Amino acid sequence: MNVAIVGAQWGDEGKGKVVDLYGAKADLIVRYQGGNNAGHTLVVNGKKTVLHLIPSGILHPGKLCLIGNGVVFDPKVFFEEVDELQEAGVFEKDAYLRVQVSARAHVILPYHRELDRLREEQASPGGKIGTTVRGIGPCYEDKIARRGIQVCDLLQPEALRKKLSRAIEEKNTLFQYHFKAPVIELEPLLAEFLKIGERLKPFIHDTRMIITSALQANRPILFEGAQGTLLDIDHGTYPYVTSSNTVSGGAMAGAGVGPQAVSQVIGITKAYTTRVGTGPFPTEIEVTEPEIAQRIRKVGAEFGATTGRPRRVGWLDLVALKYAVELNGLTGIAFMKSDVLQDLECIRVCTSYQLDGNLSPHFPSSLEDLERAKPHYEVLPGWGSFNTQGVKVLSDLPKELCDYMRFVEDYLRIPIVLMSIGPGREETLVLSDPFSLDS
Repeated sequence: MNVAIVGAQWGDEGKGKVVDLYGAKADLIVRYQGGNNAGHTLVVNGKKTVLHLIPSGILHPGKLCLIGNGVVFDPKVFFEEVDELQEAGVFEKDAYLRVQVSARAHVILPYHRELDRLREEQASPGGKIGTTVRGIGPCYEDKIARRGIQVCDLLQPEALRKKLSRAIEEKNTLFQYHFKAPVIELEPLLAEFLKIGERLKPFIHDTRMIITSALQANRPILFEGAQGTLLDIDHGTYPYVTSSNTVSGGAMAGAGVGPQAVSQVIGITKAYTTRVGTGPFPTEIEVTEPEIAQRIRKVGAEFGATTGRPRRVGWLDLVALKYAVELNGLTGIAFMKSDVLQDLECIRVCTSYQLDGNLSPHFPSSLEDLERAKPHYEVLPGWGSFNTQGVKVLSDLPKELCDYMRFVEDYLRIPIVLMSIGPGREETLVLSDPFSLDS
């Protein structure tokens, strides 16, 4: 059995913890889209690790972690992570035996980051996307425009010179005449990335072939997504989205496999909802219930792992979550951070949107409709406080929390297969194993 992990909200749902847990069952862990705009936070034995490119399963000894062709790859960030993990003693031998990068992945270059920064800085207040300014969007733009630089190009001096020259010709026009910014010099950039290519060489592989061999040998694979469903470039709250397909279908293109390669799709959701950056957010409570929003943000440490920005907070949106279930073909839900809602008198859950005087259970396609939509809530009792350290089985949880879980399951019509009640690896109830045929 092979499993894909996707974010079912606007990202930041806790995918790192779930990939770390499920990674123990997999031989291969494959990151298939996005870039270092994603930050996956892991807490193991009280030690916090934040990864942006290398799959979260790397903390399990002996696992092979792949960065697929669908990822936009920043080699500087990659080597920072490799060095940090090396210092922490994660690698038993050479790092390239545990982490391998697709030769077809596209490379983030300095001009991508600079273009990202200039666009965001010079955008009108209403036109800011809230990008992480990591160069992700501009790199995907070059990929689609067929002027991107792939990882394999870093090993070909003449090909790299030709492709860089073509790419920066256009960029320099933008920098010089539109943004009034310094232009890019070809020779220093070429020398820098040829040097990077030499260090990267042992990590570069045809990852598709590695995955195919694993599939043929029936070795379990975990496909790791980044960001969340509602940030998908096609299906999210466009234009306030990321630049890749974050839904489960992205695993096929981003790893180079067919749909039969994925047996189970697990969607990650918090017991509430958060969003970073700009864009519509129907259940947001920053204005309507600011004290509760502030409390959830503080207790849940709701600050971006990549940017440190405070996340916007709202109640659980089952309309949006059902949309994610349908888009991804979810077979199970990992329910995160229920402990953060302790001691609240009541819990609100959005079950439909009020739009133009009517109640609708459907997620709108139009951004303008979503901005006007008002949440219709069901109100459920809170569950007080409980000692998360003493919870070993579902029956140890407060009845009200179990009722909340059942309410979510009944609405979505799929089971909760994992329950997180704290940040640590051990503070988790695995209710069903997606790698098992008997699940």
